[in-house]
Amino acid sequence: MIRFSPSHLITVDAAAAGETPRRSISGVAVEWNQVAVVSSGEQVMFMKGSLPVDGRNPKLYLQHDPTQIIGQVVERVDTGEAMMFTAKVSATELGNTALTLMSDGTLSEVSVGVNVEKFSYNKAGVMVIEQATFNELSVVSQPAFSGSVITDVAASIPQTEPEIELNNKQDETEEINMTTETTPVVEAAAVAVEKLWAQPKKEFRMPSAAEYIVAACQGGETFARMVDGIKASAPDVNTGTLDGLLPIPTVAPIYNNLQGYRPIVDAFGTRAMPTSGKVFIRPKVTTNVSQGAVTESTAITAGQFIVSDIQVTKGIYGGYVSLSEASIDWTSPEVLGALLDDMARVYANTTDNVAADALAAGVSQTETLTDADSPADWIAFVYASAVQILENSNGNLPTHLVMTPAYFAALGRLVDDSGRPLFPAVGPMNAYGSVTPGNTDAMAFGLRVVVDRFLPAGNLIVCDASGFENWEQQKGAISIENPSQLSRTIAWRGYFASVMIDETKFVKRG
Repeated sequence: MIRFSPSHLITVDAAAAGETPRRSISGVAVEWNQVAVVSSGEQVMFMKGSLPVDGRNPKLYLQHDPTQIIGQVVERVDTGEAMMFTAKVSATELGNTALTLMSDGTLSEVSVGVNVEKFSYNKAGVMVIEQATFNELSVVSQPAFSGSVITDVAASIPQTEPEIELNNKQDETEEINMTTETTPVVEAAAVAVEKLWAQPKKEFRMPSAAEYIVAACQGGETFARMVDGIKASAPDVNTGTLDGLLPIPTVAPIYNNLQGYRPIVDAFGTRAMPTSGKVFIRPKVTTNVSQGAVTESTAITAGQFIVSDIQVTKGIYGGYVSLSEASIDWTSPEVLGALLDDMARVYANTTDNVAADALAAGVSQTETLTDADSPADWIAFVYASAVQILENSNGNLPTHLVMTPAYFAALGRLVDDSGRPLFPAVGPMNAYGSVTPGNTDAMAFGLRVVVDRFLPAGNLIVCDASGFENWEQQKGAISIENPSQLSRTIAWRGYFASVMIDETKFVKRG
C-alpha cells in the first residue's frame, strides 16, 4: 500500500436553513506527473490515468485508520491534469466530528491509499506508477506533498448536545454542601500514650471522590496525609508492566548496503536495443577506400570500401520473488518498495558484471607495466598504450583508464621524488590529475578513471570508449496475482548485451 499525502486549505459551504443537509467534500486527490515522497520514504510519481475513475468506491478514512471510516468516495473525474474526487461523509458521530474539524480548518488535507499494480523506475530513481487500485481516501492533518486539495466542504451537522440551564448550578452547589456536612474527614485519631508498641500497619483505604473533595477543601495536614496515603497505596507502573502497550518501532527507510551503480556501463554508455529479433546486426567499416598522388592523364588509385556485419545476441537477465498478500499489507515500512529497490540494484550489478567480463575478454593488445608503484613505469605504460592505439586504430587516442580496485589503490599511492602525491586531491593545477579514495570519478594522466570491482583481477586497460558498446532494453518490474496462494509474484527483468566493436582502441597490461 502506498500512501500519497498532499496539502492545501479548504473552504466551507454549509447548508442554509431549510435546505437539504449536504455532507460532502470534493477537490483534487492526485496531480499527475508530480514527484512526491510517500509514507515509506520512497519517491513516486503517478502517470496520467494511473488511477481508475470507475469500479468500487474507495472508502473515506480518518488518518488512514480503517477503524475510523467516515464515508466513501462517490465520484472520480480525470481532468487530464489530476484526479478530482467527491466524497460523501456518513451521518455518524465520527462523521460529524470529521466535518467539524474540516470546517474549522483543523483537518485540511487529503491522502490517497493505493495498491500498485504496474510501475517502473526512471533514471532519477523515482517509482513511476502506471496502474494502481484506488483503495481509500483519507482526511489527514500532516501533509507531505503540495498537489492535491479539498476545494469544498458541504457540512450540515445537527445539534445533538442539550443546552445547559444556568439554574442547575445552584442545585449542584447544594448537593456538594450536603456532602461536605455528612461525609467524615479521614483523619488519624489523636491518642495520648506513654509507649508505642509495634502493631501491624493499618491498610490505607482509598477515599471516595466526595472524601477527596472535602479533604482538598480543608487543606493543610489533612489533605497532605491523604495525598501521601494515595501515593503509598498506588502500585508502581513502569515499562516492565506495559509490554502490551509498548510497540517496537521500525525506522524507515530500510538500510541496504548493496550499491546499484554500474561503473563500466555508465562510462561507456548504453544504446537502445532493437525491440524485435533475438540477434541484431551492428555494421562496421573494415576496409577504407584508397587514395594517392597521380600524374596527368593516368588512372587514379583504385580502392575498396567494405562494411562487415557484427552480430549481437541479446541476453535476458532477471529474477522473481513471491510475496504473500499479508506481507504486503502488514509490513511497515512496506516490504514491496524495499523489494523493488533491491531488485533494481541487483539487476544493475548483474548487467555491469556482464559488461566487465566482455570488455576484459575483448582486449588483445598489450603493453608492459613493470612496477605498479613506480610513477615512471605508469607514465611509460600509458603513453606506450596511447601510441599503439593511435597507430592501430587509424588515428584515435585514448579517453579512459579502466582498472580493478587493486590498481586504483596503486594509482592513489603514487608520489613524486619529494613524497608529494602524484594525483593530489587539493589544488591539482600542475598535476596529472586528481584521485581521492572516496570517489572513483577521478582523472589520471588526462584520462577518466573507471574503477569496477567486477573487472577480472589483473586488468588495467587504456582505451578509447567508442570501441566498446552496451545495448539494453530495461523492462523493469512485472507482477501477477496468485489467488490460490493469496500471494503476488513479482519479477524484474531486462535485455542486455555488450560487444567489442573495435579492439584496436584497447590496450591492457601484459
